Amino acid sequence: MRGLLDLSLEELTEVLESWGEPPYRARQIWNWVYRRDAATFEAMTDLPKALRARLAETFALSTLRPLAERVSQDGWTRKWLFALPDGTEVEAVLMEYTDRRTACVSTQAGCAMGCPFCATGQMGLMRNLTAGEIVEQVLWIARWLAAHGERLTHVVFMGMGEPFANYANTAKALRLLIHPDGLHLGQRRITVSTVGIVPGIRRFAREGWQINLAISLHAATDELRDRLVPINRVYPLRTLMGAIRDYIEQTHRRITFEWVMIRGVNDTLEQAEALVGWIRGMLAHVNLIPLNPTPGFPGEASPPERVEAFRRVLEKAGIPCTVRVRRGIDVAAGCGQLRAETIGRRPRIAGVPLREVPA
Repeated sequence: MRGLLDLSLEELTEVLESWGEPPYRARQIWNWVYRRDAATFEAMTDLPKALRARLAETFALSTLRPLAERVSQDGWTRKWLFALPDGTEVEAVLMEYTDRRTACVSTQAGCAMGCPFCATGQMGLMRNLTAGEIVEQVLWIARWLAAHGERLTHVVFMGMGEPFANYANTAKALRLLIHPDGLHLGQRRITVSTVGIVPGIRRFAREGWQINLAISLHAATDELRDRLVPINRVYPLRTLMGAIRDYIEQTHRRITFEWVMIRGVNDTLEQAEALVGWIRGMLAHVNLIPLNPTPGFPGEASPPERVEAFRRVLEKAGIPCTVRVRRGIDVAAGCGQLRAETIGRRPRIAGVPLREVPA
């Protein structure tokens, strides 16, 4: 059964018109879904009963089923593991700060990029998520916040998966989220992160959005980045940086470079200087992120003194730089960690692990 959230307003209007319904019914349904938090079609009381029944027979209004929930000890981070109807599992995270409430959502179940320090990369790719499955993660967190007297302020596409490896569904989800008749999220409060899929960066530049773009860089030499971010073998640094400079020239938007700080691996002064060589004078910001440890990777987070030394090199070169506050370590908040941990702890039936996800 197709998810209703997979439909744009125009697509829903076309469906309803083919049923002989007036076009304004589509806006009524969208209002119930995006503004009035309807959990069932039956709750849409200003729709004719026959239409509600046909909608329920044709579309699934909700596809996410929560399997696990974790809350950090400080109460600022909350993570959910969801099952989809085909058994696929995805994660979404709510990160609360003093001035904002941020939803971190997944665009794929698993990931094919193979970054060794990432729990999602360690599990491989299961499938792309549909636009509706991406949007529903945002709605889930927005509704949870609303039930607790809070409001969602920001969304980051930094969960499981590579957004630009699922470009069409990622772009459609973004259009649904910023639509004035939907959640109407501010574009500058949304960030999409990519490991450096160059065709996706170039395509994203042509969209004409004000949505933020972040690049998961993590190394400033091809030799090291080939190991930490294997897609670098396809799009090496010179190619990637060329696409980024073109993106900035086309959009006049600042790029954020994300750099996971791994002790003794990419936190050296040599790597910092190499990074300066690539991005000095660029409209860019660097976000240093202490490693979120995973069982499948032996690396450790860089100690504060090494992070600070790295930061000083960048700031001396005039490159804006911040150190991300570590959040959710105690709830496996790094993308893919909760799923990996939950799979590992599931009971066995007759000595056989419970089914994970169909290929």
